[in-house]
Amino acid sequence: MNETTAEIAELKKEIATKSDLISISAHQLRTSLTSMKWILKMFIDGDFGELTAEQKNFIGKVYESDERMIRLVNEMLSINHAEDMLETIHPTPTDLVLLMDDVIFDFSSESYKRGIELMFLKPSTQIAFAMADSEKIRVVFQNLIENAIKYSNKGDRVVVTASEKENMIEISVRDTGIGISLEEQERIFGKFFRADNAKKQDVVGSGLGLYTTKRIVEKHNGTIRFESIVNEGTTFFVSLPKA
Repeated sequence: MNETTAEIAELKKEIATKSDLISISAHQLRTSLTSMKWILKMFIDGDFGELTAEQKNFIGKVYESDERMIRLVNEMLSINHAEDMLETIHPTPTDLVLLMDDVIFDFSSESYKRGIELMFLKPSTQIAFAMADSEKIRVVFQNLIENAIKYSNKGDRVVVTASEKENMIEISVRDTGIGISLEEQERIFGKFFRADNAKKQDVVGSGLGLYTTKRIVEKHNGTIRFESIVNEGTTFFVSLPKA
């Protein structure tokens, strides 16, 4: 028994070391890619002088490739930390309306750039606080809003609401984007799963976002569900216990 325990401890140590190496390498890679991105942006914006149409076109393609690599590195970091993040949950009374306000502000420039309207229909009166680990639940809201924007098209709309449902606080995130096919809906929270139309819309993705989101919500004794129609949109509903 002692030998087995020692082997498990050694294995955990090796896994932790590998995880740290991946994290350090990915962070260093992202730093270099981000620096490159802003230098390329300065060229595109004409900060170093006007470019010819051909030069601008080629640099623009390099800039887009750099952005894709940054997103891929971010996905690597997400995969590396997804399980670690779920280990510790520390719920406290949390104002979900205020938290969602912050998250929406963070995505306002992204939605504007993509031509997607992002709205938060706040409740007309103060609603109760939820019992939540604010940093973990922030990840839930970030994942849902990021997906809503990512899988929508120019002219689409993302609408967020908050309300009280008996002993729960419910947050809904509704988009008018590409939707999820009926055949794939039962697998949407699966680890590493991505719907076919999602892969066409955005090539880069780990398929861990909704998996992690569901795990975090369930760790809070909450629930997550969704309704979706292809080419009409998707609505996710997250319910968390009141404080």
